[in-house]
Amino acid sequence: MGLESDIALLGTVPLFANMTRDQLRLLAFGAEHRWLTPGEILFREDSRADAGFVVVSGFIELHRGRDEKAPEARLGPGAILGELSLIAETRRLSTAVSTQDSEVIRIGRQLFRRILEEYPEIAALIHSQISDELSQLTARIDKAARYFDD
Repeated sequence: MGLESDIALLGTVPLFANMTRDQLRLLAFGAEHRWLTPGEILFREDSRADAGFVVVSGFIELHRGRDEKAPEARLGPGAILGELSLIAETRRLSTAVSTQDSEVIRIGRQLFRRILEEYPEIAALIHSQISDELSQLTARIDKAARYFDD
């Protein structure tokens, strides 16, 4: 995949939706491509997370705990894995395994932080977006919790 197609793909990722073409170009230029074979592990649950990944082609399954048979999610082109690790030091919540020949773009936390420092208006928009998503998640958890109350 070339730089222009990387820019186009990154522009479809909701986390990067407010970035200009030039900002996406910086992100794409500093990112790394990684190719995976079927069954190859991209990262393991509880490992240190220092980058996010955008799926370019193929599919990645997420597994938690020891249940390798039932995936928690199956992510394809345009999906982002580990977006929280772009802004905070975290650990992986699941193991990511390629189900077929796949390609991902690795975006390191340092690269992402550099872009946010250079473009503080993007940092503010992303902060707002993450806050909205967290509020929605909290509301869904509260709604689900009602089913477990005595």
